[in-house]
Amino acid sequence: MSERLQILIPESLAARLEQAAQRARTTKSAFVREAIERALEQGGPVEPDPVAALGGLCAPTADIGRMIEEIEEGRS
Repeated sequence: MSERLQILIPESLAARLEQAAQRARTTKSAFVREAIERALEQGGPVEPDPVAALGGLCAPTADIGRMIEEIEEGRS
């Protein structure tokens, strides 16, 4: 037996969902069911790894000593 679930999503998310379902050659409802199933198998929403998030910033890096010097120079 199935249960009906109705949710409201922003128009921008609805458009992305439509496109994703089309790319997957499936219906929006099937796409959402599969996404929910995957999320539940993984234990629900996963918090991003903070170290990985920092690594993905593509921020400038340098030797720690040099970075501290630059911070101190900026305080002057």
